[in-house]
Amino acid sequence: MTTAYHPGSLAVQDRVGVRRLADHVGRSITHGIRPIAAAFLEAQPMLVLGAADEAGRMWASLLTGRPGFTRATGPHTISVAAALPEGTSDGAPVGTIALDPRTRRRMRLNGIARRSARGFTVEAEQVFSNCPKYLQKRELCGFAEEPEPGGGAVRHGAALTPDQQRSVRTADTFFVATAAPDGLDTSHRGGNPGFVTLHSPTELSWPDYAGNAMFLTLGNLEADGRAGLLFLDWRTGTTLQLSGLAHTEYGPEGRVVRFRLDHVTETPGASPLRWSEPEYSPVNPPLPKDRP
Repeated sequence: MTTAYHPGSLAVQDRVGVRRLADHVGRSITHGIRPIAAAFLEAQPMLVLGAADEAGRMWASLLTGRPGFTRATGPHTISVAAALPEGTSDGAPVGTIALDPRTRRRMRLNGIARRSARGFTVEAEQVFSNCPKYLQKRELCGFAEEPEPGGGAVRHGAALTPDQQRSVRTADTFFVATAAPDGLDTSHRGGNPGFVTLHSPTELSWPDYAGNAMFLTLGNLEADGRAGLLFLDWRTGTTLQLSGLAHTEYGPEGRVVRFRLDHVTETPGASPLRWSEPEYSPVNPPLPKDRP
């Protein structure tokens, strides 16, 4: 990654008319991990990683551990005490995001992953933080030391079950992994419950709210439609991973991303982290049905 943006992101910035602002914001993207970023990473109990599997499908996966399981080992490298997600090859490009619901802070680090004795490392190519927009505040209630009944019984499918559909409809947060010609990126999407619209058991959409003007996710989708979504049940630790294709639709009322899935993986109790009920972001836009 030799520049902040590739042609896909530049095309979206030009279409929306924010190229100058994006150029300014893009100066925050660095190759190095500053001390404040290293301290933030080491305090986090979770990391979301985006990567392609052996078939080229895009996935966003949740990794968890006691604070310190992710740490910077130098100005350009992090070490993660966890296994790479199944199907991720050694030396693969990955996109990571560390999000702290307690403080509404988040940091993205994209680079090359390599297995290590501790788990794996990521050699950073892009490091940057984002604003707290659309982040729901949650407190960490504790770690589940023992798996709950049914935990670990991974369920695979090609369409969402009724219970999975309910989880998507009521979500206030999810993560999205996308691919670019020069690497991967994993981002966060948030809003009031119902901001994700389910059109069928295999198709959903969400509004693209105003953000940092970088348009990394939408820019990636301009060049490569593959996407991986991760929904997390913050109360039980169950994860719902969707893999498929996405594209952006532009209309008079704004941008909407439409996603069609072809693979679903649900892992009950995948995360030992137990979080409180959310305090919704004060900048979450009202849903259409809630508008006056």
